[in-house]
Amino acid sequence: VQLQASGGGTVQAGGSLTLSCAASGVSLRYVAIGWFRQAPGREREGVSCISASDGTTYYADSVKGRFTISKDNRKNTVDLQVNSMKPEDTAVYYCAADLDSMACPIHFSGVDYWGKGTQVTVSS
Repeated sequence: VQLQASGGGTVQAGGSLTLSCAASGVSLRYVAIGWFRQAPGREREGVSCISASDGTTYYADSVKGRFTISKDNRKNTVDLQVNSMKPEDTAVYYCAADLDSMACPIHFSGVDYWGKGTQVTVSS
């Protein structure tokens, strides 16, 4: 199983980015995918998740209304649209899979595979 995250970059506050996670070796029809982030000096936190079966979504309170997660089962990809960005969104963003879970949220302790992180920097 491999997860490849991409789409990070530097944006000004209020701007937008789309992060993408491409999965191989596992079908997104059968596992939930989560996005986590880790800011310098802080613990990794879960921000969003999309379930395997019906695409039910989950968002942390800090990102509700600004982040939108979606997936394409044919392409086996998950996108995270990030809008109205704030400096506190600055972090390395990771996608993750818990092979034992089809539902959200995914817990840090249950993650089996992590994608390589992608840096997001929001300037004020």
